[in-house]
Amino acid sequence: MSSVRVAVVGAGVVGFSTAVCIAEALPSCSVTLLAETFSPDTTSDGAAGILFAAKFPDIPLERQRRWFKDTFDHLLAISQSENSPEAGVMLSSGCQIFREVPEDTKPYWSDLVMGFRHMTDRELKRFPDHKFGQIFTTLKCECSSYLPWLEKRFSKAGGQVQQKKVNNLQELSSSYDIIVNCSGLGSKALVGDAEVHPVRGQVLQVDAPWLQHFIRDGDGKTYIFPGIHSVTVGGTRQEGDWRLGVDEGDTKSILERCTRLEPSLSKANVLATWVGLRPSRRNPRVEREGMQLQGKRVPVVHNYGHGGWGVSLAWGTALDAMRLVSQCLYEIPLQAKL
Repeated sequence: MSSVRVAVVGAGVVGFSTAVCIAEALPSCSVTLLAETFSPDTTSDGAAGILFAAKFPDIPLERQRRWFKDTFDHLLAISQSENSPEAGVMLSSGCQIFREVPEDTKPYWSDLVMGFRHMTDRELKRFPDHKFGQIFTTLKCECSSYLPWLEKRFSKAGGQVQQKKVNNLQELSSSYDIIVNCSGLGSKALVGDAEVHPVRGQVLQVDAPWLQHFIRDGDGKTYIFPGIHSVTVGGTRQEGDWRLGVDEGDTKSILERCTRLEPSLSKANVLATWVGLRPSRRNPRVEREGMQLQGKRVPVVHNYGHGGWGVSLAWGTALDAMRLVSQCLYEIPLQAKL
């Protein structure tokens, strides 16, 4: 009996996580990951990769909690293993601060990270423009290391990788029995999803080895995330903005805002500037559908639209996508399996 041929489209953190989950959990599948760009040229590569998440409006909170918890547990195990430096995963402690007391002082993931508590008045004194804060320990996953590490893990599980621009799903339908769409912003063209749109992010990598703790402004636009080799400072959240070039005005604004929160950054050298487009949507799309492709019905599983929360939810949504692929296996016509 030959294996069921599965194509995964997209080589960002969601695509590779999904491909690994399928290849490892479903040995009856032969999995090929196809993408035009791979690390270090994916959107995921520039992500700060710190784990917490916003709430999506139309997805049951229990499902969102499971996505976050599954991802956190998966990355925590890596951070506590010998693979931690190669995979680029580390524990990270710090604070999130707010100018006004937020509506939700205890987000849904507060019991899933470690040591979550509210800041004391003494701790808040450092940030005179802010009235409320949270302190916790979470994880930082640096995709420039994590994606090549996942690719190795995928190959070890028998997965194949192919560099190819997929222009439409029709071109895959003769070679594959199941298609998994993790194309992020590419889903706009690939499956005609008008709801997915870019949110432009610009960040800087700076050399500031003395910084050990992260600081994030609750509005999500200003943050300082120390990593393994450098500190990521940002950022921007520019809705519907497709510009991939570096904006010097944004660079200046980022440095000014971050130095206000952490004055010692004025002594840090800028190592690199990066721009990426987050694939945003009102809710991530993690579901399956049957599509008519070249006259036959092909199961398509979607897993995209995570916005700025791709790293925080990737493994959880990948497990969901793998379960959807598993359901499809039972429904594929027998000839595909023979």
